[in-house]
Amino acid sequence: MDLFAGQGRLEWWANQLICLEAYDIDITVAVDAVGQWRATGRHANVLDASQREGWDFLMEMDPHFSIAFPGEDRGGIMVRVVETGDGNLTLTEAPDWDGSVNVTFDLT
Repeated sequence: MDLFAGQGRLEWWANQLICLEAYDIDITVAVDAVGQWRATGRHANVLDASQREGWDFLMEMDPHFSIAFPGEDRGGIMVRVVETGDGNLTLTEAPDWDGSVNVTFDLT
């Protein structure tokens, strides 16, 4: 089993040109013999109130992020992120995610 422990960056892309936000995370990735990987992590820095509001908004809209590892300018692996109440993140690869999101805003 291969293992990576270090830092990464979660990027939330609105489209191919616009990254709305990026979050540094401490991450541990384990890859098994057949290439399946699983990852856990935490935000590298405590999010301030504004960052937390943005994070929660993006997670509610669509919890899919691109992940970039050290030395990468832009993330290439799509992951679905789940955050537990204690701030732990679980990332699962989402290779079949097509980038489409259907969002409805209530403006009343």
